Order: sequence, then C-alpha cells, then structure tokens
Amino acid sequence: MLTLVRGRADRLRNLMRGLARQTLRPRELVIAWMQLDPAPDLPDPGCPVRHLHVPGEPMPLAAARNRAAAAACGDLLVFLDVDCIPGPTLVAAYANADAAERGLFLGEVLYLPPDAIAGGPAPDPAALDRLGRPHPARPPLPETGLRREPDAGQLWGLSFALPAEAWRAVGGMDEHYVGYGGEETDLAARLAGSGLPTFWVAGARAYHQHHPVHVPPLQHFAPILANATRFHARHGRWCMTYWLEQFRAAGLIAWDTEAAAIRVLRQPSAPEIAAALRPQALFS
Repeated sequence: MLTLVRGRADRLRNLMRGLARQTLRPRELVIAWMQLDPAPDLPDPGCPVRHLHVPGEPMPLAAARNRAAAAACGDLLVFLDVDCIPGPTLVAAYANADAAERGLFLGEVLYLPPDAIAGGPAPDPAALDRLGRPHPARPPLPETGLRREPDAGQLWGLSFALPAEAWRAVGGMDEHYVGYGGEETDLAARLAGSGLPTFWVAGARAYHQHHPVHVPPLQHFAPILANATRFHARHGRWCMTYWLEQFRAAGLIAWDTEAAAIRVLRQPSAPEIAAALRPQALFS
C-alpha cells in the first residue's frame, strides 16, 4: 500500500485505521511525505510502515509516487490517496484481481459529505456505505469479480493498483508534469500503449473524506494548461477537457478539442478564484 502526504495528518490516521481492519492485511504501508517531518502519533495499521521524504514545490505528486513505488517490496502496487479510507476488503479485492488477471485495476470511491467524520475516528464501514455517494462520472462497478474497461483514462489517482513490473516497464509517472493534473492520465495512456488492460474491481471500495473543492479548479489554472499541453504534445489529444471547457466558458482561454494549442485570453482574478470555492460540493 502506498500513499502520499502533505498535511492532512487526520486523514492519514483514518486511512491507517482502515488498513488495520482489512480482511487481508497489506505487506507494508509506504508513506511518501511531501513535507520535512512525518506527523506524530500515527496509529498502528497492522503492517510495517516505511517513511520517505520527497522534497519539491509545488507538491511533487509524480515524483512522490515514483519514490514510493521504487521503495515498495511487493509485486503489486496499491495506491490509495491520503483522503481515502479503505473499505475492509480493498486489499483482498486488489490481490484477488491480480491473481486472476494482469492489468491496471480500478476500485470504487464513495464520496463522504462534510459532516461524515466530525473530528474523531472514522465511522464503521456500514455507516460509510450509507453516507457515501458515487461520483456521477464513474460507471457502476461489477457486483463480483472484474469488468474490463476499454478506456484506460478512467484511471483516477484516488485508488488503483497494478503489477510493479508493469509500472517499471513504462517508467512510472512522468515527473515533467508539474503541479496539478495530467500525470495520471498520461500514465494510463502509456500503460494502455504497453498492452496492459484495465479492469474495474468489485470489493475494492474506498471512502473519500470531504474537503472543499473549486468548481472549476481556477486555483490550478496555470499547471492545468501546461500539463494539458504536455499531454497533447505526447499523445496527440487533449486531457482534462472538462476543465478546459469550463475555462473556455469563463472566457479565460480560446480552445477546442481540435485546437493545436491553448490560447490564454486572461488570467482568473482573485475574486473569481474565491467565488469558485464550493465548501459543500462533493465532486469537482
């Protein structure tokens, strides 16, 4: 199990408590800290824990995942976002998927409302099941086993797993993606190009702990444009089109899906960025 952390120590503690309730304990938990010191008073996740320090600004997401993957000792890499609490069968479901097929495996994430975890330990999984909501852009998962997914771009960094050798074969994440957005879709495209199939996995459920979001994510305007441009140069198509469409609708860029480049018309203003904050929204 691998996760990346900057701040969010309360979220990490709930993730670790979720690992302690697994029907199949992970071999280890590798924590890539994108901050100088690990958080204190971490709970026992029921498995060995290894700590890595990954410096860099802005948050070195691709580099942190690469360092965590390089340090991991298992043959299956399971990535779980620090905001996510693993359901009790998550590790077993990914392990069973890996035993049945060679692939990129995607698990279900249910989004929790703001008051689901009121400053204390996470409720039990049954309560989280009642409170959580699936993302409307994600398909329903199979009730059992695996279902082939033709679009590897469904990869979302909140929860996924793949063989360590498949990760190494494509060189992991491209660290030229700086800041927010694009690095996961680029990885998915390269994995698909290598011939690795993608599957949805029943039982690999996680629960996303709420945090405010911006709709659209104007606070990441510059890195989204830079990373979308990098993706287009490599793959000949655009990623993050939903956000690019929102930026265009706001009069910030001139762009369409057939465009060879994005033309910036103006930068978002501080009031626009503030107005985009949606404290109660579950999805960005």
